[in-house]
Amino acid sequence: MTNHEVSNRARAALPGGVSHELRYRDPHPIFIDRAKGAEKWDREGRRYIDFKMGSASQMLGHCHPVIVEAIQKQAERHIFSADCHTAEIEWAEWINRLYPSAERTRFTASGTEATMLALRLGRAFSGKDHVLRVDGHFHGWHDHVLKGAKPGSDRATSLGVPDVLNTLIHVCAANPHAMESALQDDRIGTVIIEVSGANYGCVPLSAAALKALHDVARAAGVVLIFDEIITGFRWSPGGRQARDGIVPDVTTLAKIATGGLPGGAVCGRAEIMELMNNTTMRNGIAPAVSHKGTFNGAPLIAAAACAAMPHLAKGDVQSHADAMATRMREGMNTAMADYDVIGLAYGDSSVFHIFFGRDKLDGLSPAEIRGLPKPTVKAYRDGMLARGIDMMAYTSGLTSAAHTYALIDEALEAFRATLSDMIRDGVLP
Repeated sequence: MTNHEVSNRARAALPGGVSHELRYRDPHPIFIDRAKGAEKWDREGRRYIDFKMGSASQMLGHCHPVIVEAIQKQAERHIFSADCHTAEIEWAEWINRLYPSAERTRFTASGTEATMLALRLGRAFSGKDHVLRVDGHFHGWHDHVLKGAKPGSDRATSLGVPDVLNTLIHVCAANPHAMESALQDDRIGTVIIEVSGANYGCVPLSAAALKALHDVARAAGVVLIFDEIITGFRWSPGGRQARDGIVPDVTTLAKIATGGLPGGAVCGRAEIMELMNNTTMRNGIAPAVSHKGTFNGAPLIAAAACAAMPHLAKGDVQSHADAMATRMREGMNTAMADYDVIGLAYGDSSVFHIFFGRDKLDGLSPAEIRGLPKPTVKAYRDGMLARGIDMMAYTSGLTSAAHTYALIDEALEAFRATLSDMIRDGVLP
């Protein structure tokens, strides 16, 4: 069956034909059959260089041999029994050793569940129900993080979120003065920050800015949560907090932290995390913070994570991915200069973003940075996909340990050809 035929079948079985709204593509998505390293192939046999890498989860590359072997061996012994096992201890020990904020770790079944649990811990420890988040930062799809997820809007990004819940969520700009002003409201006991900046750094957050936000939260005495679901094990083995020496109270992890399999984690100060200890009672409730979840720390996931950790802990994986992203950003900027296209390729660590129409982001609001016209974004993504280059949502991409100089250079040739088409079609001036 072709991708078009499979899409028709999918629409009859799945809402919109997809299991995630960002996988929806017009006229239809591609349906991937297999993946290896930094490449993947669809059902029609077409090959793609992958700059999506499992929504940033496949840091070692698709089907890395150590991950495949660990899953296979674990599947022969113990797939799932809802019991404790030693691999979850080893996995937690790795995280506690690598992350400055981590004295205890608790596993979840997804990144969204991780931020949900982190906010519950923040509220329980502070004794305050109100939460402050930063405009445009992304923390998953649960009800507590949808208000303010769209830059420039304090509306929830979905129907079905009760207005009464939204009154507990406050939104401020990503600057210390705005946060300090917001924290004058003494009902707020928890602050959560996406440490890359909004949407995996599409709206960047410098180290100086992150440190200033950290200092404001510290001065206010609130529980500070760093969302490192993207930056964790990518910016460095210990995430951004280890790389830049800026330490929160609680950290959320997922994606790479699980060896690229489904799952997540919350780690942090012992006095906060121990609220989940079954022997800890507060207000007649034990454990003081309830946390369940059938598949938390599941053996298959733990096995993959433990296999990945020795590779992620050394730092060379991150250094290589960073070098590949630097080559991509530099090549894109050179191509735009050669074609007299005004634009900017930018990003931190192993992530790259494209902004058309300005060669600097200075003075642009988060909404403007995320506000490229939809025809421009579609022309860019479709042009790259037609040439076998698959990007993340919007105009972004990221690299892994499996990307090579040859793959980057092939992608840059596709970028040049896509720019040429966009100029020819009047999408770019």
